[in-house]
Amino acid sequence: MNVHPTAIIDPLAKIHPSCKIGPYCVIGPQVQLGEGCHLVSHVTMEGPSKIGADNGFFPFSSIGLAPQDITYAGEPTQLEIGDHNQIREFVTINRGTVKGGGVTRVGNHNLIMAYTHVAHDCVVGDRVILANAATLGGHVTVEDWAVVGAMCPVHQYVRIGAHSYVGGGTTITKDVLPFSKTVAARDTHAYGLNTLGLERRGFSKERIRKIHHAYKVLLASKLNTSQALKMLKAEPDGGTDVEMLIRFIESSERGVIK
Repeated sequence: MNVHPTAIIDPLAKIHPSCKIGPYCVIGPQVQLGEGCHLVSHVTMEGPSKIGADNGFFPFSSIGLAPQDITYAGEPTQLEIGDHNQIREFVTINRGTVKGGGVTRVGNHNLIMAYTHVAHDCVVGDRVILANAATLGGHVTVEDWAVVGAMCPVHQYVRIGAHSYVGGGTTITKDVLPFSKTVAARDTHAYGLNTLGLERRGFSKERIRKIHHAYKVLLASKLNTSQALKMLKAEPDGGTDVEMLIRFIESSERGVIK
């Protein structure tokens, strides 16, 4: 194991021999680090935290420390991080709370940029981008392939739908629709389909056409949400993407941004 002499590693930490631990890192006793992880320098890790393979942690990131919740009383909650994530400078990712299920989860192949905060009990999927200083309140879910722009505060219990794009500086207090572009102008609105993002991910023209039709029904028709969903359900060839969109809206507890 490649460990800088200034690093402080508790002997009870479980670190794969292929990991590289840079200067002034501090790793606590209940941390597990998988194969090929690289801590550049000045990284602090506490646990219980289980971290997968080939993750990069940049200077002054704070991983697996206690949740910022006044009801937290030292319970042994957890952080779980998957594989191939890049976690940049000054990122903070907290463990869960008992009332939130006890676990904060981050998936695979994510880019979490500088100064981002992932609070207790959040669930971040795969191939997500959280841009600089994005701030996730507790219990937030960010689904696969979503992009949350710089300086975006996200309210507790909100969901960011799959393949959505949230523009920089947008305050999110309701669920963000899958496949959508959501941006704050004078108010926060969904501005239609994230077409460019879907094309880059290999969506066919037919898939995009079906999703676009669903968005016209939801956002551009004179129907309310219940009427629009009823109309979309009645259409025989909506496809699995539209079905996912319908389920997302129907399961929303905070309401969705339209």
